[in-house]
Amino acid sequence: MNANAVLRPDPGSVPAGGPTLSKEIVMKRKDVVIVGGGQAGLAMSHCLNRRGIDHVVLERGEVGQRWRNERWDSLRMLTPRWQSRLPGFSYRGPDADGFMTKAEVISYLEDYRSSFSAPVRTGVAVEAIEPQEDGFEVRTSDGAWDAGNVVLATGACARPNVPTMAASLDPRIEQVVPTRYRNPGQLGPGGVLVVGASATGLQLAAEIARSGRAVTIAVGQHTRLPRNYRGRDILYWLDALGVTRETTDEVNDLGRSRNQPSLQLVGTEDHRSLDLGVLARMGVRVVGRLSGLLGRHACFADDLAQSVRHADRKMTRQLDRVDRFLAARGLEGAFPLDARPDSIELDEAPTQLDLRAEGIETVLWATGYRREYPWLQMPVLDARGELEHDGGITPVAGLYALGLPFQRRRNSTFLDGVGQDAEELAAHMAQRLGCQTLAVAG
Repeated sequence: MNANAVLRPDPGSVPAGGPTLSKEIVMKRKDVVIVGGGQAGLAMSHCLNRRGIDHVVLERGEVGQRWRNERWDSLRMLTPRWQSRLPGFSYRGPDADGFMTKAEVISYLEDYRSSFSAPVRTGVAVEAIEPQEDGFEVRTSDGAWDAGNVVLATGACARPNVPTMAASLDPRIEQVVPTRYRNPGQLGPGGVLVVGASATGLQLAAEIARSGRAVTIAVGQHTRLPRNYRGRDILYWLDALGVTRETTDEVNDLGRSRNQPSLQLVGTEDHRSLDLGVLARMGVRVVGRLSGLLGRHACFADDLAQSVRHADRKMTRQLDRVDRFLAARGLEGAFPLDARPDSIELDEAPTQLDLRAEGIETVLWATGYRREYPWLQMPVLDARGELEHDGGITPVAGLYALGLPFQRRRNSTFLDGVGQDAEELAAHMAQRLGCQTLAVAG
């Protein structure tokens, strides 16, 4: 028998009179099973590969599955191409300051996979992960694996986080989530209410408005920044300041930091900024946070002006940090001062709308994402269904996670940031596997 295989009775073949080995399944053995073949899973694979740790990556679809099937047609990365750094791999093309298209991201991940022959098995769906005495049993659509360690690398965007009030909406009004949206042409006739004004909501509101539809956007807490400042992309400055690399022990309120909305940015060839003022000039109606739905009637909080002022103050603080950074190094002359973005002034917003009377036939929920682990058969989820972990190390020994929001750093979910988290988890895993080896040898 192969030393890497374990024979176990098939639970479905156990008769009432006791166990039998008349039907057996072969469990393949790996030191580590990685669930998910996106940027996190591949980064983890690279780090384990360098340490000579035997592992496999299980992917339900193809590499970069969510980029293939759950992203809209015109989407580009929010981070510049130069900021696409994975362990042992980085962008080397001619337009480092531009932004990858959806197709480029998929190609980039495929090239990364090929660069170190990552042991990825595509088309393999995980059905259950259960603890056992020496690790975990990972049951899949292609058989079972016996794993000493498991890494959950399924990302931060498992499913759209649609609020419960959506169930109260008039069924004649279509509801759409970003993972199902591709382009304005798929939407029915009539106006669109976009709920949420972070990166996704802002971009989709602009795209749908350009198609000629009337658009209303409901705005809550948001983070406004210009695309460029003092001759550089804003992410150049956040990188230089170390903002994106801030760790969990460097912030006062980790829970709040993990729930920060994504930056109001868009990646385009002309490097333009996109904010609520730009949308208003396009004819988009801007209203406050959606606070209630009942049939065709929507209620909005009277907090729009407050939200806008708060976002402007935060933007001013970040740009002040850039100015101080340059002044401290005597570099003001090398990066001349730009005119800062104007404060946003908006018309008074209604607090109630009859959606159908306003011609709104679609609600698009750009309200963020949640994680989900339906196949995880162990008590490691909190009351909200989120994974309990400390920097990706869960309470269950040998069970890890990678690619979660602010897992260890602000950029833990970035293509540019997941690698450092992977390196640290791989080191932890290598130490654990070394201890396991010593225990077996003893």
